[in-house]
Amino acid sequence: MRAAARLVARADGRGGTTLVELRGETPLLLRQVPTRRGGVTVYVVGGAAGPLAGDDLRLHIEVGAGAAVRVHTVAASVALPGRPDATSRMLVRAVVAAGAALHWLPEQLVAAAGCAHVAESRISVADGGALSWRDELVCGRYGEEPGDAVVDTVVDHGGRPLLRQSLAVGPDAPGWAGPAVLGGAPATGSLLVLDPSRPAEPPLVTAGGTVARLPLAGGPATLWTATAPDAHTLRRHLTPPEAPLATA
Repeated sequence: MRAAARLVARADGRGGTTLVELRGETPLLLRQVPTRRGGVTVYVVGGAAGPLAGDDLRLHIEVGAGAAVRVHTVAASVALPGRPDATSRMLVRAVVAAGAALHWLPEQLVAAAGCAHVAESRISVADGGALSWRDELVCGRYGEEPGDAVVDTVVDHGGRPLLRQSLAVGPDAPGWAGPAVLGGAPATGSLLVLDPSRPAEPPLVTAGGTVARLPLAGGPATLWTATAPDAHTLRRHLTPPEAPLATA
């Protein structure tokens, strides 16, 4: 299956945000929901199971100057096996203008047994733009080993590299569950917060070593990474501080 979706937001000239383009194809269906916090909130609704091996899914997000967008998904995404020797792909491209804000806060990606999946994110944020970007991966459904999954995230800020991060799990990634990677934890993820109105937070590692906070050199940005025994605990580690959707 091939599917594409596109979200384009612009400032409405009255201190708010309007969606000038919102379209998708199954299974990437986009739905705007009411919000009381300023900006707009959009949910990605899965119109079919998967992704299945062989699927090619693409989502493009563009947030114009002065606009603010929050994107969620209605449920976890479960990567499933499909055609033999085929890989499923989900590519998200996002462009955030100066004075704009994008909060990408989906539910988890679950790498089911036998899957072969690549999740790619390519984000460009202009100087003065704000970004919250969360990736969460659960290694297999209950009681099963995961298939092969790669989560690859690239973020540029002001035309310069801010973050290059990649994680591979599953049979084709030797050592992924070992102490140098996940240490046997079945859930892992990261949260990047780039906010020109607040400085990056100082480095911190929790006593158990399951959560780390790292300021990034390429901007007023902080990266949290975490491992956890389950998706609920992981979400607790990677919930961003409350902030209004509207930009300054």
